[in-house]
Amino acid sequence: MSQSPVQPAAQLPTPAGDLALWSALRHHTQARIGLGRAGSALPTRHRLELQAAHAAARDAVHSPFDPDTVAAGLTGLPTVRVRSAAPDRLTYLQRPDLGRRLDATDRAHLPTGEWDTVFVIADGLSSRAVHEHGAAVVRATTAHLPSDWRVAPVVLAEQARVALGDDIAHAMGAAMVVVLIGERPGMSAADSLGAYLTYGPNPGVTTDADRNCLSNIRPPRGLTYETAAGKLAALMGRARELGLTGVGLKDESDALPAGAGQSV
Repeated sequence: MSQSPVQPAAQLPTPAGDLALWSALRHHTQARIGLGRAGSALPTRHRLELQAAHAAARDAVHSPFDPDTVAAGLTGLPTVRVRSAAPDRLTYLQRPDLGRRLDATDRAHLPTGEWDTVFVIADGLSSRAVHEHGAAVVRATTAHLPSDWRVAPVVLAEQARVALGDDIAHAMGAAMVVVLIGERPGMSAADSLGAYLTYGPNPGVTTDADRNCLSNIRPPRGLTYETAAGKLAALMGRARELGLTGVGLKDESDALPAGAGQSV
């Protein structure tokens, strides 16, 4: 039985070409790709970078929230400060349920009114993200809202989970809530801010399916403030028109207008 001829092996890139390829690819992602090796381990430089990123992520989770830092960036906007039912950081990390409930004393001091929306800036799992981006996103978003919107005082929340916004908005009488919260840090981003929009929040009843989320707000490597604010304001406007958020509300801010792209 005759055998088919052996095909020559594919030409592998030269070491120099390989390095150039990975170097070019790394310009398009923060993922750690093509790092090479030193024996059976990472090169020292990349190992130290990985350890530094891990330390930054730990610091983001455990660094205390400083509401004064955030309030300083909200000049001209009234603020109120609250805590969740989690008494300290360790309890917050071990008991997510307590981070979703307001401290009873702080609840009694919240202002009430017929608000269209309330912004909650919450530490979440990265106080760094909130310190660096929270106030700027609120300012940019409120600048996009029509003048007839009734915006409640901005709530600065400590030891908070996303669902704490439901409790806050319900207590204040706000029709919807925007929770700007520090996202869980990864090995490539310790300063990522998330925005969660909920219409008609009801503590203990509202689920994550009832929310809209914008993630990775952190210029220059993530969403810019202006882009995030534009998307968020558009979603808020549609939420007020439709009386809902979540799976029934889609972000159409990037959609092409009718007829776009068609030949003429």
